[in-house]
Amino acid sequence: MRKGAAVRQAYKTFTTSIRHFLILAVTVVAAGAVIASTSDPASANPKYAGIVIDAKTGKVLYQDNADAPRYPASLTKMMTLYMVFEALEAGRLSKSTRITFSRNAASEVPTKLGVPAGKSITVEQAILALITKSANDASTALAEHLGGSEEAFARAMTAKARQLGMNSTTFKNAHGLPDSAQKTTARDMARLGIALREHFPQYYDYFSTRHFTFNGSRINGHNNLLGRVKGVDGIKTGYIRASGFNLVSSLQTGGKSIVAVVMGGRTARSRDAHMTDLIQRTLPHASTGADSMLIAKAPSAHPVVVASALPQTAPLPPERPELPITAYAQDDIASGESPLAKAVAAKSSVDPVQTASTPVEGWVIQVASAPSEQAARVILERTSERAPSLLANVKPFTEMFEMKGRTYYRARFGGFESKTAAWDACASLKKAKVDCYAVQN
Repeated sequence: MRKGAAVRQAYKTFTTSIRHFLILAVTVVAAGAVIASTSDPASANPKYAGIVIDAKTGKVLYQDNADAPRYPASLTKMMTLYMVFEALEAGRLSKSTRITFSRNAASEVPTKLGVPAGKSITVEQAILALITKSANDASTALAEHLGGSEEAFARAMTAKARQLGMNSTTFKNAHGLPDSAQKTTARDMARLGIALREHFPQYYDYFSTRHFTFNGSRINGHNNLLGRVKGVDGIKTGYIRASGFNLVSSLQTGGKSIVAVVMGGRTARSRDAHMTDLIQRTLPHASTGADSMLIAKAPSAHPVVVASALPQTAPLPPERPELPITAYAQDDIASGESPLAKAVAAKSSVDPVQTASTPVEGWVIQVASAPSEQAARVILERTSERAPSLLANVKPFTEMFEMKGRTYYRARFGGFESKTAAWDACASLKKAKVDCYAVQN
């Protein structure tokens, strides 16, 4: 009996140990799965891409597949809205301008407002419809109003993306519905989010809209982080089957500012949870210093449809960090209110850079375009100050040109002996964070 009892006790001890081991093993595996799903979603999800950028300094706080091609889905509407805000700023639209829906716009698939062909809504209603409901019909109506056709507007969107430094993005429509050629990256979407904040602070508050009323009905937004995560003030959600669930989030709190992108979520809930986790993990590492202008702004005085032709008509460089001269319109310069106006006023009596007002023949480099000759000369002077030895033996000059009845001035340096010399000069300027391109005059 004693021997049998001993055997039973030994067996009991053995089985208990095995059970405890199995429980521990399952716990470890489960914990590993949770960690993988939050801290390394790319390992389990081939559609995933993410990035978090300090919007004050441009420092990347997190990235995973940030430059891999992805479908933007309704994040596309961020660029549609950028173009609308640009038109509002330039006076080509007002918030009360009526946008008529064509048959093409009215026939877009949901989500949509459902406005019949021939009927219209205001620009402000269209903006709110894009931000909350992500209305595809309103997106197409805006595109046709501004670009003449959705195809022309998509070309303009792509050209604008290049001007903003979004070099991996191609748009084929204004809403983000499936198109195999419409691609972007998480990094480009973060760049666009920052540009919207920097360039249009007067309109950016629209992105914090959680609902609005249309035709007596309340339309709720899709951005679930608004009001739930402290400091989140926008920006946009997106989903098509090919992309998964996408989200660009902006957060400003405690003197810190970040823009984060999550693409390829399996569900809206898991995407939101991962975004919240990224915000919580990266925010402690964000700067509390002064804001920096991270995305150089291209001029917006010409009609949006011109953007589709920019690559053939001596465009601005895609980026001009630290030379945001063209962020100010001619009226701002005349009024004396902008930093550019102050810079022009300070140099108007004595101009140390003797610029020609006629084109210089041969190979030249262009560093910017500006809405006035004075502004172009200021740009030339600042560029000369940043690279005095490089530009010592070439001649700064301005060159007037017109687009759609408006006059602009190119800021250029001429007198390079060859194409190679001009290209090398541009390469050196880019190292000094001055963007440019070479062209033969």
